[in-house]
Amino acid sequence: MDTPSLPDAPLLQGFAPVAARNARVLVLGSMPGVASLQARRYYAHPRNAFWPIMGALVGAGPDLPYADRLARLKSAGIALWDVLDRCEREGSLDSAIVDATAQANDFAAFFQRHAMLTAVLFNGAKAEAAFRRFGPPLDAFGLRAWRLPSTSPANASVPFAKKLAAWREALQAAGIATSD
Repeated sequence: MDTPSLPDAPLLQGFAPVAARNARVLVLGSMPGVASLQARRYYAHPRNAFWPIMGALVGAGPDLPYADRLARLKSAGIALWDVLDRCEREGSLDSAIVDATAQANDFAAFFQRHAMLTAVLFNGAKAEAAFRRFGPPLDAFGLRAWRLPSTSPANASVPFAKKLAAWREALQAAGIATSD
């Protein structure tokens, strides 16, 4: 059920993709949360497990400066983006996104520019659901997809070790070399 729209609420604006031309995997979130929007950085909330997972798997951990983390992702063949370009939402929870205001990014153009992509990894159920609603059929681009446990601190019921194992398995299945 949609949250009622706030009068004249501004739409939140997401980020540009982080991707090298030779990216093989695209990681998709739904929409950056408040901490990320304020910091202008993907996965900026200190309790989000994304950067610790990427640190363990491809050396792009939270101890590195942000620009270095992005460079490590790119060199590993991992692209980063969100399904939604714009939406209305109070707070950070995906459940607070007002679906009627959601505007998706242009994935068809992205997939055409990044012809070496083989897989899309959804960072949680909302990212997958939003993509299935707004995005093009992945099989039209020869892409496989995995829905992974969300790295969000709101997904605290899934232990870090289980998230790490799922992300490792999906990245390896998509042809990305990871640390063991």
